[in-house]
Amino acid sequence: MAEEPNPAGEPSPPVISVMLIVPDADAAVAWYRTALGASELWNLGGVAGLEIGGAAFFLHEVNPENPTETSPDRAGVTSTRIEMFAEDPDDFIARAVAAGAVAGSVIEDHQVPWGTHRQGGFTDPFGHTWSVGDTSPLLPFPR
Repeated sequence: MAEEPNPAGEPSPPVISVMLIVPDADAAVAWYRTALGASELWNLGGVAGLEIGGAAFFLHEVNPENPTETSPDRAGVTSTRIEMFAEDPDDFIARAVAAGAVAGSVIEDHQVPWGTHRQGGFTDPFGHTWSVGDTSPLLPFPR
């Protein structure tokens, strides 16, 4: 399948995203919009595309006929951690917790090769674990 060219006529680069399996897609869309400031790209009823700050992610309601794709609440565990990078991780986490997320790792500064990195986390009401840190890991290293 050919990639669609961008406005400059060059092929668009690959994009990585996640599909979060949730028990109730409508409830999840509403929560991510309210709690995390997500915008809805599209909604097919049971499957939806959202974005936060230009980073797209997708929601898919549990399909009992496909046991290989289950939600963390049904599986009793999550095997993926969603990494979010924000200018103000404290505010992002506080907003999620105020909307019903469970606070996770404590927000703290820790030393990494490129300097100080501020990071904490939460678990959303659908069982997905989020790690939220400042944007310092998004630049190449060494700097």
